[in-house]
Amino acid sequence: MNLIRWISDRRARRHAKPGVRLKILNLTRQAVLAERVEVADRGARRGKGLLGRKGLDPGEGLWIVPCEAVHTFGMRFPIDLVYIDRKHRVKKVRSHVPAWRLSACLSAHSVIELASGAVRDTQTKAGDQLEFSPAD
Repeated sequence: MNLIRWISDRRARRHAKPGVRLKILNLTRQAVLAERVEVADRGARRGKGLLGRKGLDPGEGLWIVPCEAVHTFGMRFPIDLVYIDRKHRVKKVRSHVPAWRLSACLSAHSVIELASGAVRDTQTKAGDQLEFSPAD
């Protein structure tokens, strides 16, 4: 079974192994959006998100599944946000979102939180198609 489909499947997520990391390619722009993305698909992991971290290195991120909105209350660093639908098409992007903000996209199925600058560097825009694969 496809790893991404398996992670997205609600029943299978209960048995997902912690620490799964993914690589995300923007097929439309032929650019690597992130090389090491963690999956937050359970209550506690989804709730904590990136809180408590001092930063994200370039190429790192967190995919929150499912998720339509995030906050940066208590964050120590700005992040980029990429909202996607179930077919991994970009619905909305937000760049350099500072602490103490809210962001939402009600048509999204999930959101990818990335190091600030990732959206700019890859020129990711709404409508782009993303592809997920296991990280090396």
